[in-house]
Parts: sequence; structure tokens; C-alpha cells
Amino acid sequence: VHGHGGIMLEALKGSLHNDVAPSVATGERFFWFSSTGWIMWNAQLGALLGGTTVCLFDGNPGGPLSSTGLAPDWGTLWRFAGDAGVSWFGAGAAFYASCLKAGVEPMKQADLSHLRAIGSTGSPLSDECYQWIWDHCPKVDGQDIWLNPISGGTDFAGAFVAGNRMLPVTRGEMQCRCLGAAVEAWAEDGGSLLNEVGELVCTQPLPSMPLYFWGDEGGRRYRDSYFDMFPGGNGKPAVWRHGDWIRLVPHPESGSVGAVIYGRSDATINRHGIRMGTAELYRAVEVQPEVLDSLVVDLEYLGRESWMPLFVVLREGQVLDDSLQRRLRAAIKAALSARHVPNDIFQVVAVPRTLSGKKMELPVKKLLMGTAPEGVLNRDAMANAESIDWFIAFAAARQSA
Repeated sequence: VHGHGGIMLEALKGSLHNDVAPSVATGERFFWFSSTGWIMWNAQLGALLGGTTVCLFDGNPGGPLSSTGLAPDWGTLWRFAGDAGVSWFGAGAAFYASCLKAGVEPMKQADLSHLRAIGSTGSPLSDECYQWIWDHCPKVDGQDIWLNPISGGTDFAGAFVAGNRMLPVTRGEMQCRCLGAAVEAWAEDGGSLLNEVGELVCTQPLPSMPLYFWGDEGGRRYRDSYFDMFPGGNGKPAVWRHGDWIRLVPHPESGSVGAVIYGRSDATINRHGIRMGTAELYRAVEVQPEVLDSLVVDLEYLGRESWMPLFVVLREGQVLDDSLQRRLRAAIKAALSARHVPNDIFQVVAVPRTLSGKKMELPVKKLLMGTAPEGVLNRDAMANAESIDWFIAFAAARQSA
């Protein structure tokens, strides 16, 4: 449950970071592909409040045929942007990764001469996607188009780290911490980290944080969701832990501090005492030409060695044979370490994703750990609900084996 005032303030702040309305000419058109259940739907309020026209697309970003099992058409949104004269284009990181894999060249799809900015969120944007956007989207005043990845959460209807038109863009990073957001990277003991990976925390309240959870009398679920790791006490306040890995990167030349998000900390891979997020492994796997998508989970069992399976979606006509398995394992070993090579690799039709494009690592992990599907899944919150059926059957087969 949110308060109206905090949501409006956060939306206005977001429009400042996106440079929507304050410094642009009449006729600005803002578009961010989103379902109504994702924060980016609400984020369009900021554009409207500044007098900017908002463009909406109702449909599948992969084209109408992708839901029938036929090859997606990842040029669909780019053509819409051209037809609508969009000047600010946003989508989930998974969309750009799909475009890159499909070999889409946006400027060959439509007239994108109005376009001046690109936004991304939902999951970490790979370095390869940064370069693909700069290579295939129009230049603005002779420079690479402004690429503005952001990271925050639907639960507090806002962003923690985002963009700033006055700062340089560094591949793989978000440009700055948001206005009013006391974001830090913390170690497990609560120590603040700089240029090291830690838990993303916000040490001061934001006006758009939830007031309470519906039906949560006493506030226990609310506290357990955000304040369980740093509950306070002995004169110290409780601190919001968002559940993402973050590294804050100082840039002395500009006096700014950028941010790198590594994915969900609750989906961490912990192999023989070495912790890492899943984003690095996905980069190593999905750069392979045969691989369209992937998902990895690390199953830690009490009294047993962990088991880490990797699930891959391959291009049409490709098969996960011994040769491809060897190359995937070698790529992971070279990019990360021998400890992070998966125990097994499986070919799947699709990776389960939320409506915002996030890979459903934690629900799949819980399924494979033996949790009943009804305890971890909400099909209405999925972008491709049919994809989870394979994992349910796979988990059931493992439990009965």
C-alpha cells in the first residue's frame, strides 16, 4: 500500500533523471514498453506531469506471432517508435538482448531520427548490449545516443540508481545514485563498501516506500521483506536491504559515483565459498552464437554438496550436443573460474520471466528444492506462463528419482 504523495514525488524525480520535459522542445514523446504491473508503467506519470506526450504499445514486443511459437519479430517496437515519432525509448534489458541475438538493426526497421535517448531496466544490461545500442541507434549531434540504464523496484515505485545528462556514460554502469536516495553497498556486517560488491541498501527512507503490506497486521511480513538482514537495535536504525548486489564505482575525474548491478543477492551462486551474482555467468553463456537465453540456479542442500544446473534456450535447429556443452563449460571456466562450471546443462524451450522481463531464478530454485508450485508461482505475474511447466515436471521427476 502506497501513499499518493510519495509516488508523485518519485515520478517527478524520475523525470528529472531521465531529462524528460525540463530541457527539451515541445513535441517530446516518451515511450517505455511495460505491462501495467511494472513500475515503468507508473514511471510514465513523471513524463505526463512535465507535459510530455506518452506513447503506449499494447501487444507482444516480439510481434503477434511470437506467442504462437513462431520466430519473434524483434523489430516490432522499433517500427512503432518510428511511426509514433518517439524521442525517448525505454524497454527491459531482456528486450535489447533479444534484439542483439536476433541481429536486429533498428535504423533499418524505421525512421528513428526523432530518437535522442534509450532507457533500460529490469535486469543488468550486458556490455555487449551497450555496444549494440550505440552501434545501431542513431547518433545525436554526432555523439552516441544517451544510454540511461536505471535500477530500482516496483515495491517502492522508483529508482535507486539512474542517469544524469551532465555525466559521462561508462559501459556497464549506471551514472549516479538518484536524488534523495542514500544508496550504499554494505558487507554482511554492515560496513560500507566502495568499489566492492555488496548488498544494495538505502540508509534513509524514501517518500515512495510502502506504508504497509495489505493484510499484514503488525507489519511482520513488511519487516521480514526489507529489514531482516539489518534490523537495527542498540541505538542503530533498521536499514532497507533491497536484495540486489551493487558495486559503487568512484570517478575522480568527474567527481561522480557510478553503479554496477550484478543481479539478485537472494539468487546468489555460492560455489565452495566463492559468492557471485548470476549476471557474470549469463554474459559468458549468452555470448555464444547458439544460445538465445539461459538460467542458472545453485541448489544448496543441508549435508550435501550443492548442485548447479544451467538451462539454455538455443536457436532454432540447434541441439545441445556434447560439443556445445564442452564449449559452454570452457567459456564459463575462462570467464569466471572452474568452480563456477555447472554440474549439468539442459536445453529448454524458454526461460520463465516476470512481466518486467526478469528471469525467475528464485521460483525455479525453490521448485527444484521441493517447494510446491502453488507456494512459489503466480502465473498472472509471468510474461510466459507456459514456460514454467517444463520446470515443474523436471522438479517432480527429480523428487521421485
